[in-house]
Amino acid sequence: MVGARERILVTPRSLTSAGLENVPELAPLVAAGYDLVPGPVGRAPTEEELRGLLAGNVVGYLAGVETISAEVLRAAPRLRVISRNGVGTDAVDVAAAGEAGIAIEIARAANAQGVAEIAVLHMLAALRDFDGSVATVRAGGWNRTRGGELGHRTVGIVGLGAIGRTVAAVATAFGAEVLASDPFVERSDLARMVEPAELFSSADVITLHSPPGDRPLVDAEVLAAMRAGAILINTARSALVDDTAVLEALETGRLAAYAVDAYDAEPPELTPLLRHPRCRPTPHIGGFTDESVHRASSLAVDNLLRVLGPAAP
Repeated sequence: MVGARERILVTPRSLTSAGLENVPELAPLVAAGYDLVPGPVGRAPTEEELRGLLAGNVVGYLAGVETISAEVLRAAPRLRVISRNGVGTDAVDVAAAGEAGIAIEIARAANAQGVAEIAVLHMLAALRDFDGSVATVRAGGWNRTRGGELGHRTVGIVGLGAIGRTVAAVATAFGAEVLASDPFVERSDLARMVEPAELFSSADVITLHSPPGDRPLVDAEVLAAMRAGAILINTARSALVDDTAVLEALETGRLAAYAVDAYDAEPPELTPLLRHPRCRPTPHIGGFTDESVHRASSLAVDNLLRVLGPAAP
């Protein structure tokens, strides 16, 4: 497409909902000479839509949570870089991108504060049966549940990266004993480092902040080893837990509560687990704060410009 201006596709829902022209973090891309192409307003694009949006002179892609398959990448002949406004790459066919010479960039730690705060919020809400307390008053009742205090609990953190460290600092400030498991961290001033088996068997509250593996991290065997009445929080990846095993643990009382803010599909299918009264599903709001969106967008734009430089004249 000789003579056509180079373009950058922008698909994160937080940005398309606002209108790209109303997002100041995107201004450096325009100043560098790029035309911005918006994805569907307020939702993730389908694979078919992506193939159409990436065709032509699109050299950069500021991506959200959508799946970016090898088929999508084959429809992007000019694409040089995918810059996510998050930290995960599991939705991207990394091998196909590498073969095509397409760089993949992430907004490292941009949402750490927001995700850490939602994890702690879920801890406190579960310990105090917060949702049930609100519901009973709204229904005209006065049923009080005796709760527990975080400061008198043992908190287990799986993954001591930026999010996990922030959770550890907050839990410590509340007075909790904090255990952590991370294959890349030998020692920490914020937590006592232990093996996963000790963490799952010793903690009252367990929060997941690690990338997914080849199989669920929390399965029936792990749940059976946990303390009766434990609380499990997953704000990382849905693949970290075996949903069937978690549902059974809720039904038997092995788990007192399960909170989840991460799904394979958005919105997710309303499964028996998500409908369970002691499961608290939230709509992927961990990093959906003004501050996190600003940091993630700015980092994603910086990463695009670092790889691309100014647009070709």
